[in-house]
Amino acid sequence: MNPETTDLFSMMISAGPVVKTVMLILLFFSITSWAIIFIKYRYIRKAYRDSVDFTDIFWQCRNLADAFTKAKVLKTSPVARVFITGYMEVKKFDASMADSTGAKTTPAAKPVESRPLPAYNVMSSVQRALKRAISTEIRRLTQLTTFLATAGNTSPFIGLFGTVWGILNTFQGIGLNKSASLAVVAPGIAEALVATAAGLTVAIPAVIAYNYFTDRIRVLDSELQNFVADLLNIIERDIQKRQGE
Repeated sequence: MNPETTDLFSMMISAGPVVKTVMLILLFFSITSWAIIFIKYRYIRKAYRDSVDFTDIFWQCRNLADAFTKAKVLKTSPVARVFITGYMEVKKFDASMADSTGAKTTPAAKPVESRPLPAYNVMSSVQRALKRAISTEIRRLTQLTTFLATAGNTSPFIGLFGTVWGILNTFQGIGLNKSASLAVVAPGIAEALVATAAGLTVAIPAVIAYNYFTDRIRVLDSELQNFVADLLNIIERDIQKRQGE
């Protein structure tokens, strides 16, 4: 067998149009997958580190206002962004309390909109806001990772399609040449198997990266849920204390 015909690049150049199309699709999947892997790895790693840093800072702060100041610095932290959302809901409650206090000085009856919100209404509003914030953060973290799952699941089958098509062409060539010698069969089979190898080359890193990112996102989701549970307890105690004064 001529060594030049066994060269990988030469086989791809001499492949049929269908196999070339398959290889181009797999090349697109590969480039896109690796770009997503690098982008998401840096983003999720920074999000996790900043979330750990903010959680440590939060428990060292004297009050929510101090923690809010720190949270505005760590804008890449999902936990910090969720905290900011909850804190802004609490500030709305503070504004309603301030309005009700000012309304007490007027002789007219207190308007309905100026009355302070009951504690259970405030907590319900904060819980809804925090739930939406968590959903937003999870969507941000999982963005683009579904492409890795798609690439990992479909690339082997795309490569297999190219392999099957290449083998069909090989058998067709055997029929036309009326010869089944190794010199006739081997180049076509090798060309066909390159498509399967390319599909696996795309799928393996994509699946590994998708599983890794899914695990890290699950950890961050757990951290968000735990932080929100603690934050709600702190907010509820703070509201009850201020309403009791």
